[in-house]
Amino acid sequence: MTLRPVAAAEAPALAAIHAAAFPPSEAWGADAIVLMLGMPGAFGLWRPEAGFVLARAAGGEAEILTLAVLPAARRQGLGAALMAAALAGAAARGAEAMFLEVAAGNAAALPLYRGLGFAEVGRRRRYYPDGADALVLRRDLRPAEPAAAAG
Repeated sequence: MTLRPVAAAEAPALAAIHAAAFPPSEAWGADAIVLMLGMPGAFGLWRPEAGFVLARAAGGEAEILTLAVLPAARRQGLGAALMAAALAGAAARGAEAMFLEVAAGNAAALPLYRGLGFAEVGRRRRYYPDGADALVLRRDLRPAEPAAAAG
């Protein structure tokens, strides 16, 4: 699956994907996307006309800012591919852990994130405009320590 780096000039197309992927109260406009991309350490990847991920890495940690996949492109591996690319991009930028927030009731996203090795480390009560809680998830990006040799 071919992914491209995101450029600020593509913000209108990204905003259209975001609007189709999220409820109106949670959709980001092009200006918000440009602001996110302008933050230190921010980067994004996308598959045009299907989905994108925005992330940032700073101070040894990284976070997923948003992951948006068009409804017609879901359940085809794009979300997992975007997340894998964001994890690799964060690790390449020196991050040792990745964080994200997801609605506690998001039955589609939770299995994806858990399958990628994310674990719950916190909860933000009434975080979303509809009053839903957000789960804070974390994944270690450092390679696993090799087992000590038996001797």
